[in-house]
Amino acid sequence: MLRGQLVRQLVSMAGRVCLSRASAGSGPVGPVEAAIRAKLEQALSPEVLELRNESGGHAVPPGSETHFRVAVVSSRFEGLSPLQRHRLVHAALAEELAGPVHALAIQARTPAQWKENPQLDTSPPCLGGSKKTRETP
Repeated sequence: MLRGQLVRQLVSMAGRVCLSRASAGSGPVGPVEAAIRAKLEQALSPEVLELRNESGGHAVPPGSETHFRVAVVSSRFEGLSPLQRHRLVHAALAEELAGPVHALAIQARTPAQWKENPQLDTSPPCLGGSKKTRETP
């Protein structure tokens, strides 16, 4: 019985599309990124999970894990408002959001919504925490 359940779970996991690194050459996966991925997998059983560590584009030390963008596609989002979807993601990542993660951009979509637009959005360039505008060098 247990073996059958394990096989079904592995087949289910293999059938899901999980893209781990949206930005090439961004180095090894750190512990915060790994924790985010594991917690979202467990909490939402996503069909698609794209996670991008965008910390390198901000005024933080090299190797930081403070700024992330995530696309989560899950049937658990069916019938939920965007706010309710974000709350599910925040609940799953409460520990990270209370500590090392400074910014998290979330795209929480149903499978049908992802099918219409299957890509992770891009973040605007960091302005260094000042009040500069993009037009000002």
